[in-house]
Amino acid sequence: MGGFNPKQLQEMMTVARQQYENLQRKMQETVVEASAGGGTVVVKMNGQKHIVALTIAPDVVKGGDIEMLQDLVTAAVNSAGQKVDEAMQSTMGGMLGGLQGLF
Repeated sequence: MGGFNPKQLQEMMTVARQQYENLQRKMQETVVEASAGGGTVVVKMNGQKHIVALTIAPDVVKGGDIEMLQDLVTAAVNSAGQKVDEAMQSTMGGMLGGLQGLF
């Protein structure tokens, strides 16, 4: 039952660091789009869950139904967040596969 030798540990750390840097880059590059109300509210969010764009159809603002607008914005933001989670989960699964050859 031999343990890790220092060279294996060094190699694992190098691969892990590269995977982390790749993930950070992927989070910045990933942009998802989600909408609510049939496209009345559209949110674009990056992989770091920062909203990069929010579009609201002018006619919904003119209608004056603030509560409905708030609900639509909330739904679109939540949907975008879920899409980011799914995209990052998929990305991480692929990256973790690269570590399997070291064990």
